[in-house]
Amino acid sequence: MPSQTIKASTITCPTCGKTNKVPTAAEGRPRCGNCKNPLPWIVDAEERDFTEVAEQADPLVVVDLWATWCGPCRMVSPALEQVARELAGEIKLVKVDIDRNPRLAQRFEVQAVPTLLILDKGELVARRAGAAPAGALRSWIEQVMTGRDSKEG
Repeated sequence: MPSQTIKASTITCPTCGKTNKVPTAAEGRPRCGNCKNPLPWIVDAEERDFTEVAEQADPLVVVDLWATWCGPCRMVSPALEQVARELAGEIKLVKVDIDRNPRLAQRFEVQAVPTLLILDKGELVARRAGAAPAGALRSWIEQVMTGRDSKEG
């Protein structure tokens, strides 16, 4: 295993309010060290760690391909974070700045931002472009989750 510093972010548990360090890449799904409830998993990824952070994750991964200059991206980001909090333990939100990671934008044929992808164990299972409110995003994600559950059952 390569010796590298594990990137992590600090997440406040929505249930008990305790702060937790959550790694950007890990096996399983993050839980609060205090109350053991699922934590929202919201991370940034770059070209060099995208495979480990997004494609090898166990929960369904929602990838937000965005750009700093994009107005709709700034609108959809809080909505996606809200959905990630609501679906804590069920999804992982991975944010990718396409200007800093042009090879990922090219790989996923991004023609408009924001572009949202859903990956299931690294496989692209859904995609949509453009901003939407939290309710519409959650419905879209839950639809994909329902399809995933019926395949596994």
